[in-house]
Amino acid sequence: MAKRRSGPGPAPVRALPELAENRILLAYFRERATPPSGPEDRALGAWQLRTHPDHCEWLASLVPGHPVEGAYGVPVLAFEGVAAAVAIGTSDLLVRLPTLPADVEPGPAVRPLTDGEWRSVPTVLADLRSSESEARIAEVVRSALLHARDLSRNR
Repeated sequence: MAKRRSGPGPAPVRALPELAENRILLAYFRERATPPSGPEDRALGAWQLRTHPDHCEWLASLVPGHPVEGAYGVPVLAFEGVAAAVAIGTSDLLVRLPTLPADVEPGPAVRPLTDGEWRSVPTVLADLRSSESEARIAEVVRSALLHARDLSRNR
């Protein structure tokens, strides 16, 4: 018998839409996706969570009030369905930007995604205090959301 949820719980997660702008990202995560296989598995939408839960919360905290969408178990921030930022694993953050700001060193490559317009960003910027680092990363994510907005309007 399935456990019942008490209280309202988290809002349902909308699946990232199958748009041309999301094709490469969705194909990458679709290949790695698995449905939850047991009662202890955490899920994002219909898929097993592929990101540490703390990393999901961190991504959501970067742009308070902005909904988190799901891409085959991976949390995504998007603008009108166009993916802008993705949290992977325990510490990887990808943002969709033509280039990173000059003061942000790239994080580890996540191929083939970072071969295109996705950029890897470290979750902590080395030369800044913790609060400054998080504020700067949030600024980069907001820039990625603006870029996604521009992509969505060029459809």
